[in-house]
Amino acid sequence: PEFERRALEALRQVLETHRVEIARARVSCSFPAHFQLVAASNPCKCGWRLSEVRDCRCDDASVARYMARMSGPLLDRIDLHVQVPAVRWDALGALAPGPDSATVRARCFAARSRQQDRTADAGALTNAGIPDGRLESIAPTSPGARALLAHAVDTFGFSARALRRALRVARTIADLEGRATLSEADVAEALSYRRLETAG
Repeated sequence: PEFERRALEALRQVLETHRVEIARARVSCSFPAHFQLVAASNPCKCGWRLSEVRDCRCDDASVARYMARMSGPLLDRIDLHVQVPAVRWDALGALAPGPDSATVRARCFAARSRQQDRTADAGALTNAGIPDGRLESIAPTSPGARALLAHAVDTFGFSARALRRALRVARTIADLEGRATLSEADVAEALSYRRLETAG
């Protein structure tokens, strides 16, 4: 949100088409721009919203104005929204250790191999590149997962684009677990990454 909204909105079409179009008076050029966007944002102008370490000085109206600099259509094109709260010093030592790097690396390589075997005939190398027309067959869902998707549309008003992107994320989650069919847990985790919590 520290960037001008106009600059942020310029990313929307590029994220969708993976191309940068530049038009001048007599010349129009198109450049490939297939990239992975990693962005960071404070939850409010002062940076302490939702923190247990310090009090936030922002009121609800200023938080809404700050977050409004990022439009819904732009956020729709960002697949993973992850909250990273501040942690107190005395809590750092109590954090549970995660898996070691070698274990994570092996899981990632296995998941990528599954993706490439499955999506090569669709002209894609990763789940992110699955064409919309092939998504249902490449990412089959269980009845519980389909019910959860319907609930997300009715309750949270997710757009069709957001749901398709969530399905691709759920497909990757299932690949990491070695599952062929997307379970309710896979879809629930993918949908949880679509929501930004801004209220205190």
